[in-house]
Amino acid sequence: MNLPARPLRHVVVLLLLTASLWQCKAQSTTQAANRVVIVPVANMYSSPTEDADVVSQAILGSNVGVLELQKDWAKVRTSDRYTGWMPLSASIELKGSGYPSKGRAVQVESLFANLYRETDITRHQPLITAPFETRLDVIKDGTGDDAGWLQVLLPDGRAAWIQSSDVNPAPKPLTIEESIALAKRFLGLPYLWGGRSSYGYDCSGFTQMLVRSRGINMPRDADLQAAWDGMQVIERKDLRAGDLLFFGAGPDKITHTAMYIGNGEIIHATTNGHPVIQISRLEDEPWMRILVACRRVR
Repeated sequence: MNLPARPLRHVVVLLLLTASLWQCKAQSTTQAANRVVIVPVANMYSSPTEDADVVSQAILGSNVGVLELQKDWAKVRTSDRYTGWMPLSASIELKGSGYPSKGRAVQVESLFANLYRETDITRHQPLITAPFETRLDVIKDGTGDDAGWLQVLLPDGRAAWIQSSDVNPAPKPLTIEESIALAKRFLGLPYLWGGRSSYGYDCSGFTQMLVRSRGINMPRDADLQAAWDGMQVIERKDLRAGDLLFFGAGPDKITHTAMYIGNGEIIHATTNGHPVIQISRLEDEPWMRILVACRRVR
């Protein structure tokens, strides 16, 4: 039996309203305010358990977007568009326009920087140890006995003191030569799968940081970096310092990346031989044999 036209329209409207309500309910359970990382380095996992593999990291003060909540976990997206599951305890809800604020901020230049509750390093243990690239809100410059220090506001709201020599008040994009000098500061740092901080890098986390130091944001993983439209395909014979090299079983099976630093040498985070950031000869085993792509950042 056919329904009259008017009741049919009512049914359609009711169904649309019901679907809309369910959609709003679904959104309310899978979205939340952006958050800011409050620990030195927050691991991001492939699923909401510490038994899963670490896929990436976010450092202290990083703003992350929440895609989904599940008990004590949040699926987040970092500024490089990477996603993973992070324990809720590693971050807090972001207030205002973001962290650091639009006021004065500094960036950690040392590989690690201890922050204290006062300017006497002997009285208490550090409040926190911030990794390289951490950005911090400045409260004030130290004067008198506190000269040479800055008081900063941590993302969790605590005030802390950091030595001025540990930070850069106005970081600028590096040249290729300067980025290679930066890379050498990390020699001997242990390799860390999923690592994206001075507490430990993996291969693509390391090259991503080096390119970022030049003011350029590129994707997180090695295969995505090689395929990125910000790259120019080049031949091995045309390699220049600062170019990126990609290794694997084939062009579609890239598993490693390194930066070419000239004179037949590469610098990279690798587990080959000794699991640290190291300089290798490109012609040495196994690198030339498994080299599958050469790229230059445009």
